[in-house]
Amino acid sequence: MRVTPAPEYSVHIYAMMARLGIEPDSGVLPRFSLRYAKAFRRCVECRSKKTCQDWLDYAPVMVNFAPDFCVNADILFELQYDQPGPRMVRLSPDVLIE
Repeated sequence: MRVTPAPEYSVHIYAMMARLGIEPDSGVLPRFSLRYAKAFRRCVECRSKKTCQDWLDYAPVMVNFAPDFCVNADILFELQYDQPGPRMVRLSPDVLIE
């Protein structure tokens, strides 16, 4: 099986959100939609796509914070904090508590 590399113009915002436990469907909520749109645009224009892809390739499945180089670190933090629903904490890959 041959894996093709991600194009240089690819957007990693959804993979980053998944690592941070952010529900992508929350972007349809009016209070979050502007933040999601801004994060997507920043990701499209980001110059650290290769660094981001490398980080996503080697980072743990779940992380608490976006990496320092991420232009969306501030928005992602806000989305994590303001996310609707119960707060979940992952103690290990097998243990998730509310």
